[in-house]
Amino acid sequence: MRHSLPHAPQFYVTAPQPCPYLHGRAERKLFTALQGDNAVELNNALSRQGFRRSQNVLYRPSCESCVACMSARIRVADFRPSRTQRRLLRRNRAIRRLATSAWATEEQYELFRRYLDQRHSDGGMADMDIFEFAAMIEETPVKTRVIEYRRDAGDGGDGGDDRLTGVCLTDVLDDGLSLVYSFYEPGQEAASLGTHIILDHVEIARAARLPYVYLGYWVPGSRKMDYKARFSALEIYKGGVWQDIGNPQDHNDEAHPLSVDPIVEQVARIALPQFDR
Repeated sequence: MRHSLPHAPQFYVTAPQPCPYLHGRAERKLFTALQGDNAVELNNALSRQGFRRSQNVLYRPSCESCVACMSARIRVADFRPSRTQRRLLRRNRAIRRLATSAWATEEQYELFRRYLDQRHSDGGMADMDIFEFAAMIEETPVKTRVIEYRRDAGDGGDGGDDRLTGVCLTDVLDDGLSLVYSFYEPGQEAASLGTHIILDHVEIARAARLPYVYLGYWVPGSRKMDYKARFSALEIYKGGVWQDIGNPQDHNDEAHPLSVDPIVEQVARIALPQFDR
């Protein structure tokens, strides 16, 4: 079904399908195309309202009976790593960062396949081939970077072979960095590479004087999402506003709301940039 506002992007709703985060629930997404001269402004504006980018589409959950999925971001100026996170950074000091353009490589795809096969073999990306992977990386109408993570050869890392160990597809917004998708070498639990990638993005944003690092969705009650609540200065987009997460357990009831606003009302409340007529 299509929904739109005058002189504005058209919004659509997907058909319900099984929720990947909460067992027994169905998910539905509200989405719009991201293209043309206004792509950057639209990506910036909608990212501040809980939307995420996937190739040439912006989307956010719009489920019929659940509002558990909440966009999450870290306030860079207020972030302080925990003792555990500081130890992790010391342990991973041999890992170096390399920022590149949004261009896919066979080496990245091989790492991506290992990651999916061991950690998400039953997920929606499990059957993604190298051409679909390249599209995920390269089809972007906005400012996007691929951040690679490698261990310096001979610097005490496992193997010391300068092997690619992690990748993050990152959008550069006007107010922060958005982690579109990340993957890393499975079977290296001690390195906590997913956490390392987020911590490093906080440092990138701090150096660039960007106020936020957007982490995607946090879902109370989902074990897959628990790790996001471990970062200090975390905000969630709830009830149309950004607010401090506080005690994560206080949000558990969001999986069982009494009502959800109709799609038309949700679209009407979206604040859009001023497009040329």
